[in-house]
Formats: sequence, C-alpha cells, structure tokens
Amino acid sequence: MAKASKRWLAAKEKVDTTRKYSLAEAVDLMKDTANAGFDESIDLAVRLGVNPRHADQMIRGATSLPHGTGKSVTIVVFAQGEAAKAAEEAGADVVGADELIQKIQKENWLEFDKAVATRDMMGKVGRIGRILGPRGLMPNPKVGTVVAPEHVAQTVKELKGGRIDFRVEKAGIIHCPVGKASMSAEALHDNIAALVSELVRLKPASAKGTYVRGIAVTSTMGIGVRLDTSDVLRAAGR
Repeated sequence: MAKASKRWLAAKEKVDTTRKYSLAEAVDLMKDTANAGFDESIDLAVRLGVNPRHADQMIRGATSLPHGTGKSVTIVVFAQGEAAKAAEEAGADVVGADELIQKIQKENWLEFDKAVATRDMMGKVGRIGRILGPRGLMPNPKVGTVVAPEHVAQTVKELKGGRIDFRVEKAGIIHCPVGKASMSAEALHDNIAALVSELVRLKPASAKGTYVRGIAVTSTMGIGVRLDTSDVLRAAGR
C-alpha cells in the first residue's frame, strides 16, 4: 500500500469528514488544502435521487459556468462551407469535413477535448462513432454539440468559455469539474451554484423523495469535503 504523503496528511487534519460544510467554508478549505505542485482541478460530485435505468430519469445536459473551468479546451468542428468558416473565426482549433473524418479513422487521431458537428455532417461523422463514442467525444444533440450551421460559432464560443457536459452515472451521481484551485473563492462559489441550479432545473417529474441527496467537492490531490445541501441550494437560488 502506498504511503500517504506529509502534504496529504496535513490536509486531512484540516478536514472534518464527519461534518457537512457550508459552500463558502468548503471553497475556502479546497483552496487551503490544494497545495500540490500544480494548479489542481476542483471537482463537484452530486448524488441525485434518480434511477438512471429509467430513461426519463437519465439526467444529461450541459451548462456554461460563469467563470469557466480554468482549463483550455481543444475543439474540433465537423463542418463545411460557411459553417466551417464561422467555426474557424469563433476559435475552433481544427475544422474539417471528409478529410478530418479520414484523419481520425485512419490515424486514430484524438488530440482534442470536444467535438462539434453541424447536422448535415452527422451522417458522415457516424462512421467514426465507434472511435469517438467510447472516449466521450461523439457529438450529441442532447448536450448541444450537434447544431444547425448558423449556431456553430456560438457553440464554439460557449465551449471555449467554459461550458461543461454532465451525465448521471449508474449510482445516481454526477461528477463535474467546476474550476481550478487558482481561481478566486467567489468564482468557484458561483460556478458550483450555477451547476447545482441547472441540475435542479432538470429534475424529472418522476423522481420521488429527496432529489439532491448529497454534495461533495474535492481537488485533484486533496481531501473530499461534504457540503450542507440546504446551504448549496440556497446559494443556487433553489
């Protein structure tokens, strides 16, 4: 078994794992304990009262964080004509049609974080679904990455600006990045509140009982901190 580092043990001393912290306290703890030799990611885990085996309770979507994720995102766009030009002008890293599909198909090229496709391209993009799908890179209308040609520029700008995708796991938990440790406490607070607000908005009518059952936040190399759900919901305006 790997031996815990002094840094990790010191961080653990600051976190009471039996307590549920307010959102403000949790954010401060994250910033205080995220002291690895790099800018750690801050991630949120939300346990929802849903059963993902029921199609109407499969929570999935996307939202733009007010202050972004603090991470640069490499975006490819499958488009042609005016839509391709608009995607390039909006800041897409790689734009193409048949030649881009062939590059991925023949070279297994996957050096990007997000993929967007115009609707007219999806018939062709479907050929590489077996490559993109398992890696979570397949454009999908449910998360807003399959768009009309006139909307491609706005989609690229949103993704570059910090739009994130989320999908509930089998256990009813959603994991999402909400920023970096270097971001201000106010920015992390706002990002967490925005994500939780969107999850509550997507509550399915068929979900019974308590919907938001637990929330925790953690840094890449840090200790998980449990949050007071009532306090987070208030911060989220819910």
